[in-house]
Amino acid sequence: MKQNSTTPATETTDTKTSRRGFLGVAAAGLVGVMIAPGVRLIEIAQAASPASAPSPGASNLVRWGMLIDSGKCASGCTDCVTACNTENGLSGGTRTTDPQWIRKLEIKELRTGKIQSLPMMCQHCADPPCVDVCPTGASFKRADGIVLVDKHTCIGCRYCVMACPYQARSFVHEPLTDQKPDVPRGMGTVEGCTLCVHKVDRGEQPACVNACSSAGHGAMVFGDLNNPESDISKRVASYPSRQIREDLNLNTGVRYIGI
Repeated sequence: MKQNSTTPATETTDTKTSRRGFLGVAAAGLVGVMIAPGVRLIEIAQAASPASAPSPGASNLVRWGMLIDSGKCASGCTDCVTACNTENGLSGGTRTTDPQWIRKLEIKELRTGKIQSLPMMCQHCADPPCVDVCPTGASFKRADGIVLVDKHTCIGCRYCVMACPYQARSFVHEPLTDQKPDVPRGMGTVEGCTLCVHKVDRGEQPACVNACSSAGHGAMVFGDLNNPESDISKRVASYPSRQIREDLNLNTGVRYIGI
């Protein structure tokens, strides 16, 4: 017996147009991810914070940096650490698996026995080893000198963690909840101090610098190292400052006075 065949339904013009539009948007989104790693991460952060002004983009005319006066950094004070944790949604835990973007160190001068306290974070090198060893390009340096990690392309290999001479990178071991809209993070990726790039792009100071100033210490100064009229440039020109591990010739963006 001959079976009746089912005639396919005819697709309407509206349906075709709608589907083509959807595919076009999807394709455009994928191309954006492939040709511009990191762009979507910034877009997501801005979309989540509609009140913030859009960034004009990083410029190589600027070199953001930080100057830390160890003589004004009080032993036992953790205001900068607390501010960093609060601003970026970090737990502040002390387990080895808890991310730390900034930590306080006690250093001792062997000849005199003098002990100093200073904060340690990503030094935002001009020639960052973390960028050199990253196999995917997830670790990158912006034109203005801020070193970041693109969460979309980080595969969690942790080569950058091993390459960093400052032990300034952390690996996210556990699922994350209650993230900050301006600070996208992700389990299985590497992260570190961003100099509060979301605030810098809005013309603000990093959280650690604000906290140190509010507490009356004034041990941290942030600004443009390329601008001779900036406060940080004037201080670097007026007082002897040093870079941690100067022998590596990394030209760090973070400098220290009194060490």
